[in-house]
Amino acid sequence: MDILTRMMAELPFGSGEMLSLIASAPRRYKVYQIPKRAPGKFRTIAHPSRELKFVQRWLVKRVLTGLPVHPAATAYRTGTSILDNAQRHVAQQYLLKMDIKDFFPSIKPRDFLKHCEQYLPNLSQSDQRALTQILFRRNKQTDLLELAIGAPSSPLISNSVFYPLDEEIAAYCNEHAIAYTRYADDLTFSTNHPHILTKIPTFVTEILAKANYPNLTVNLEKTVHSSKKHHRQVTGLVLTSDQKVSIGREKKRILKALIHRYTLGQLTSEDISNLRGQLSFVHSVEPTFLTTLENKYGVAKMSALIGYASR
Repeated sequence: MDILTRMMAELPFGSGEMLSLIASAPRRYKVYQIPKRAPGKFRTIAHPSRELKFVQRWLVKRVLTGLPVHPAATAYRTGTSILDNAQRHVAQQYLLKMDIKDFFPSIKPRDFLKHCEQYLPNLSQSDQRALTQILFRRNKQTDLLELAIGAPSSPLISNSVFYPLDEEIAAYCNEHAIAYTRYADDLTFSTNHPHILTKIPTFVTEILAKANYPNLTVNLEKTVHSSKKHHRQVTGLVLTSDQKVSIGREKKRILKALIHRYTLGQLTSEDISNLRGQLSFVHSVEPTFLTTLENKYGVAKMSALIGYASR
């Protein structure tokens, strides 16, 4: 049974309603911007409508789940996190970080369909059109379809479309004793051998340039080399000199200041909710720091703030 027929049979929409949704899907997004860490720069988020999101999730579960994702890809996968991404590099002395420019929006329907030729073959023309309409949003400025940051199907598509590139990069790294991971658009390389990482930026740039799909480029402004002699940070986490992963001194200082304000009753309910989320993250990354906070502020106050049902 082809995909479009399965959608008609399994989804709670009439045939006319389903066809109408498919036709209008690329425009069914609420678009807004959020600030990036760099001053004056913003990330465009596009949230699909409730109905479209429902269909996208169905496709991920029922159709796209067989698409390959490389072990080097650590984002958007059950059982992996930024901690897993960082831990793969904690024992290495030299570190290189690279960034793919406009990762999600650079992935177009043609890239996905070329990928499907190998990993989801024999799609009919109607299925190709339906998938293109449902999985990609129309950019009003360019009038082109692109992968949306905010759609539940975009993480899997981006991870899988990058799979052939991950394979090639990982093969090179294995030959040269380099650890490689990719967290969405963040590529991280590490090794204990000096000077080896200097060749990686050129190698990755060449790999991307000659790839059949997708059409991606490196953001050279974010290419960073570091070593144990200097501050090493991977996806927001700090690699310490004693081979541990930490949230970092600055983050700890900020959290202590927030908890102090909490004990004085100076935080709003929204501030407290946000602080609880941050402490939950700390528990997953560096639980020993929570013990330090207990010793400083008392178990009773910390329990009242976050609770310890999960500990």
